[in-house]
Amino acid sequence: MPVINRIAAIHDDMTAWRRDIHAHPELGFQEERTSAIVAEKLESFGVQVHRGLAKTGVVGILEGAPGAGAIALRADMDALPILEGNDVAHRSTKDGTMHACGHDGHTTMLLGAARYLAETRNFAGTVYFVFQPAEEGLGGGEAMVKEGLFEHFPATAVYGMHNWPGLPPGEIAVRTGPMMAACDEFTITVEGTGAHGAMPHLGHDAVVAAAQIVTGLQSIVARNVDPLEAGVVSVTMIHGGDAFNVIPQAVELAGTVRTFKPEVRDLIAANIERVAENTAAALGTRATVNVEGRFPATVNTADETARAEAAACAVVGAERVHSDLAPCMGSEDFAYMLQARPGSYVWIGNGLGPGGCFLHNPGYDFNDEILPVGASYWATLVERELAADV
Repeated sequence: MPVINRIAAIHDDMTAWRRDIHAHPELGFQEERTSAIVAEKLESFGVQVHRGLAKTGVVGILEGAPGAGAIALRADMDALPILEGNDVAHRSTKDGTMHACGHDGHTTMLLGAARYLAETRNFAGTVYFVFQPAEEGLGGGEAMVKEGLFEHFPATAVYGMHNWPGLPPGEIAVRTGPMMAACDEFTITVEGTGAHGAMPHLGHDAVVAAAQIVTGLQSIVARNVDPLEAGVVSVTMIHGGDAFNVIPQAVELAGTVRTFKPEVRDLIAANIERVAENTAAALGTRATVNVEGRFPATVNTADETARAEAAACAVVGAERVHSDLAPCMGSEDFAYMLQARPGSYVWIGNGLGPGGCFLHNPGYDFNDEILPVGASYWATLVERELAADV
């Protein structure tokens, strides 16, 4: 089946919802206006609403025909601390905050599906519409799980969806196994002995040691990780010094680690400590290392992924569904929900857009043309997985 006719008929409504949310972005755990809009619309559709999980989270509960099945569908709501570069009528009204990752579209697609399913109720059992706060690095997904998401709303499977620039509009990518990487952060403080820049022999240079550590960290994946496995170690911040003629006492490094497998994750963390401490010691300095786990890998389970793929094929056609795309080294805190319940996370093509940019870019904007496709995918997944007896 193609895009559902009833959902196609509310395309203009969904576009208006999406652009309103885009114009009023809110950062993680601050989505007061957005969650109020979500709750109000769900209630107007006839969906029971629970508010306050993970502070600003919203869960809609919809019962179909009698049945024991229950699944959860998740959308994220938060924006990013980015100054929008787009010159559009729905441009962010908050300078320094924008929807640069498409969560405005994700929220809208799930609302569109909720409206359709509330009207038709062509399913048996229960659907939970999970509107999650604080996906962007703040762990809203983990907070919802810890606060009892699946105890209060006992879904047996959970599904997520994210738009994907570069994938043609409306095409869908799905795969079993890792879809997004685990994310860790590391900080390294290199302490030496400060000195005048003209007399380096009187000190122990933390800058030189830090530079050697940065180079050494790049050997970890190249020389310690199995070449058939995946890993990324990136130093993204270096801070040290206040004057051009003073060798500073200390230099701070920070960065990120991305992996798919726990054993690779542990191996890289141990080697960051080894490389930093020993390199620093060899140059007469001392390194203090901290590696902090952020998000686990987003790993799709086989049965639920097969159901997601079948629903996607029913909406866009098998030729527009990709099951062979490589996973992404970006991370996603939907991973916490997949640790608690089996499920699947898919990408829906957003195209390249006017600026041809990827996510987290000031020129990004969600493609409104795919709103009915995403909403139809959600509705079809529900109607297939919770099929009513006929």
